[in-house]
Amino acid sequence: MRKISAVWMAILVLFGAGNIQAQQLHSLSEPSIIQPGRILIGYQKTTNIIYPYAIKSVDKGSKEVLAQMAMGVENILQVKAAKQGFSETNLTVVTADGKLYSHLLNYTDNPQLLNIKIGASMNFPNTDALFTYKTDNEAKVYDLTEQIAARKPLLKGIRDKKYNITLSLAGIYYKSDKLYFQFGLENNSEVDYPIETFRFYIKDAKSAKRTAKQEVEQLPVQVAGNVELIRGNSQQNVVVALPRFTIPDKKVLMIELMEGNGGRHLGLKLKNKTIIKAQRVE
Repeated sequence: MRKISAVWMAILVLFGAGNIQAQQLHSLSEPSIIQPGRILIGYQKTTNIIYPYAIKSVDKGSKEVLAQMAMGVENILQVKAAKQGFSETNLTVVTADGKLYSHLLNYTDNPQLLNIKIGASMNFPNTDALFTYKTDNEAKVYDLTEQIAARKPLLKGIRDKKYNITLSLAGIYYKSDKLYFQFGLENNSEVDYPIETFRFYIKDAKSAKRTAKQEVEQLPVQVAGNVELIRGNSQQNVVVALPRFTIPDKKVLMIELMEGNGGRHLGLKLKNKTIIKAQRVE
């Protein structure tokens, strides 16, 4: 009798363990939903979203929204409408503590909440801004890029103009291992120009038939100015810092400015003789 009871007890234990495991597996398969919070943003005012930790990733659902990190700060995102009355879209932000934040963005002419603080950092509970750490070299590149943006044009005649949009190269400067390209961006139309890409690459001056087209990307290390949008009837300066380079024979540097969701694309083609005339700055 005791043997039978022991057998039944073992069966009940196994059944219970199996039932618990099944419940755990079921709970693991159930999706965990992060509900997005709603934020109203405007065209004339900037909304600051303050996160408890450094921002590592930002994804916008629409080009009709502008989003950028506050200068020199790693946890504040500045958000603004690029178009009045845009359709509802979303914004996804991932922070250094591994958390994902999801926001639904809607338009309003007069947003009332301009500074939105989401939680507080355990390490800095009474602090709003977490300043970006820069090495001494990074800080110098940043400062020089900002200084060049305020300079008067050094070059003339190097430009592309189409559809009332103008891309002009205002100057090339160099210091140690960096080249600094100063641009003027002008929009003489009523229609805003959302920038899809501002690209730099070296390619063959003439592409031979039946050969692979080779392009070597030149990736910016620092940018000063707005490279998201050129508003209608406006002009602005932009400086892009690139690692120092020269152009091999029979190759050119291509600079492309492409419109998001549009066809007003512009481009500049530079030869090595233009690059080596860069002005040295101290």
